[in-house]
Amino acid sequence: MALDGIVISNLIYDLNQFASGGRISKIAQPETDELLLTLKGHNGQKRLLISASASLPLMYLTDKNKPSPMTAPNFCMLLRKHIANGRITKIYQPGLERIVVFEIEHLDDLGDLRHKKLIAELMGKHSNIIFCDEQDKIIDSIKHISAQVSSVREVLPGRTYFIPNTAQKEDPLTCDETSFCQLILSKPMTLSKTLYTSYTGISPLIANEICYRCKLDGDQPAASCNEAEIRQLYISFCAVLSCVSSHTYAPCIIKRGKEPVEFSSVALKEYSDLASVSCDSISEVLETFYAEKNIFTRIRQKSSDLRRIVTTALERNRKKYALQQKQMQDTEKREKYRIYGEMLHTYGYGVEPEAKELVCENYYDNNKEIKVPLDPALSPAENAGRYFERYNKLKRTSEALTKLLVETKSDIEHLESIATALDLAVSESDLAQIKEELVEYGYIKRKSGQKKSGKKNRPYHYQTQDGYDIYVGKNNFQNDELTFKFAEGNDWWFHAKGMPGSHVIVKTKTGDLPDHVFEDAGRLAAYYSKGRDSDKVEIDYLQKKNVKKPNKSKPGFVVYYTNYSLTMEPDISALKLISES
Repeated sequence: MALDGIVISNLIYDLNQFASGGRISKIAQPETDELLLTLKGHNGQKRLLISASASLPLMYLTDKNKPSPMTAPNFCMLLRKHIANGRITKIYQPGLERIVVFEIEHLDDLGDLRHKKLIAELMGKHSNIIFCDEQDKIIDSIKHISAQVSSVREVLPGRTYFIPNTAQKEDPLTCDETSFCQLILSKPMTLSKTLYTSYTGISPLIANEICYRCKLDGDQPAASCNEAEIRQLYISFCAVLSCVSSHTYAPCIIKRGKEPVEFSSVALKEYSDLASVSCDSISEVLETFYAEKNIFTRIRQKSSDLRRIVTTALERNRKKYALQQKQMQDTEKREKYRIYGEMLHTYGYGVEPEAKELVCENYYDNNKEIKVPLDPALSPAENAGRYFERYNKLKRTSEALTKLLVETKSDIEHLESIATALDLAVSESDLAQIKEELVEYGYIKRKSGQKKSGKKNRPYHYQTQDGYDIYVGKNNFQNDELTFKFAEGNDWWFHAKGMPGSHVIVKTKTGDLPDHVFEDAGRLAAYYSKGRDSDKVEIDYLQKKNVKKPNKSKPGFVVYYTNYSLTMEPDISALKLISES
């Protein structure tokens, strides 16, 4: 997990800067496995969120409050009794474990000075918040762990607190080069796995970063490394961990577009192809990362039903299109039947009774010899009539299929554009517009009495460094409105070539646009398209006055005949987003 020992050490450093020597003024328990402590430190007041959630253990300083239950849980009441208004004397991390220990002094009921420990273990499904006395006896914990649940350690009132050493990991802050080399060569596993399974606080993310910095493949067997490579790995290992001893952290979030991918307290060079957003503190990183990640997760969950409808409709239409293409291929032999009929009309007088074929010259093909199969039970005229009947049937089928193929292809392109819009959706209002489009075109039935959604959200509005405005549609309805209602004739229109994507409009001020504006608009068109994960995307662009919409065509569909082209990478990190809804 990304919340590794290095992130915890960064968090503890920040907590010591703010809260060491400060007081705990309020204690709340918003969730069954979560505490919210209000701390009065050297520079004012902040809240410390501590979550022992099995799926999302967290700890960070924040300015935001959370609503608490009307009746405080027992664990919260116990903490209020003992350490409310207590002073934090020390905050530390044992080794590089994912554990934060708060030593707190307070006055008991008799006015005597007492010392307690509040221990936050942020270790995935084993996460817990444990309250101990000065002899490390457990007073209580937010989760009770009995011997029936864990054979390694009970976490119950009265038991002695200790950190179980089940993984037998080494402390990375005390290892030397000799022990490092011996350990790497002793394990029959990949290089990165050897690192994160051998040393405390090293996550798979950091292990891969260490390998990347010394130009080694983290998936190669550790035993395959030679002495020089292991030495380079050790140097890289020490360089990454030096931030802990020197407190030179670089808290950052790695993003793919707007979606957060990873976070760390060290610079992640292995993600050099993605955007790295630096933050002032690791608390800001954690709060921002999980808030943004939650948005993307929630939108994906809410869009799952729409995705299923679109995917099902796409599969059905693709199968129908393949069947229609096969049927169209079968109609290509209709001309053969017409020629057979013509040959029988011309040469049928010479056919002997009960003949099985007619051999004659085909005047449609430079008088080459042709053999016309015959039904011996029928006359030449009846055979000719049968061939003409087959020809006319296949001709009618071909004419109908030509129209159906266009309609089915249009439906597939329309559904693919909706699928791309779902990939680009970042808010519930985006999903509402996409759902309305699916309802309007019959993919979803409108419920009885349900009115058409009147919600409208605005397109993305970007601005270049020299002030040129660029607008990006989020879905087909918005693309139509942006291109044919908002844009003016001399504005420039951009779109990814040959794939679903957003319409991009550059508002023209006066005169020609600078070259870099065309490039910025091209990047946006590439990013907001089906090709956003490609290295390069070909972009068509032209003035809006040359973009036309055929009558009765589906939303987002346009035609144009003269255009310019450029090839751009889908990187929009340098562009400034003004508004997005």
